[in-house]
Amino acid sequence: MGLFDFLKHDKKKQQEQTEQQAAAPGAGAAPPTPSDMGSKYTDAAAATKAAAERMAAAPPKAAMPPKAGAGTARPHPGPAEPSDLSAAHKAVPVPPKPAPAAKKRTYTVKPGDSLSVIAHRELGNEARWRELYAMNRGVIGANPDLIHPGQVLTLPG
Repeated sequence: MGLFDFLKHDKKKQQEQTEQQAAAPGAGAAPPTPSDMGSKYTDAAAATKAAAERMAAAPPKAAMPPKAGAGTARPHPGPAEPSDLSAAHKAVPVPPKPAPAAKKRTYTVKPGDSLSVIAHRELGNEARWRELYAMNRGVIGANPDLIHPGQVLTLPG
């Protein structure tokens, strides 16, 4: 079935129904309406008119009694806050509380130390010397091979 074959099928169906109505007795009495042709589309004006008639026929809702000072202007309400019974407060996750500030570990460089020796001794892996250098670039300077005794380095966690 092609992309627009369903439209052709609907037109063919409408045409057959129109021909059947024309052949039926009393065919010249009134022109067929869209609802008579089996159309799936309704006339918007007729639907609007029918809805207006239903609303007019319905009994009016009981109005709430006016509050004291009803003639005064009310201030613009602020943003609505969810109540304990609403689902809105459950949908928003509560941000986690920040962890207490951990005490920073430091290391004072001794004569004969290198970043890889410090990383092996303090961090358990000498390959982490790059991480140690990245954290302490301001203290060490541009050359990671040149560290001086007495420099205080911050150790990664």
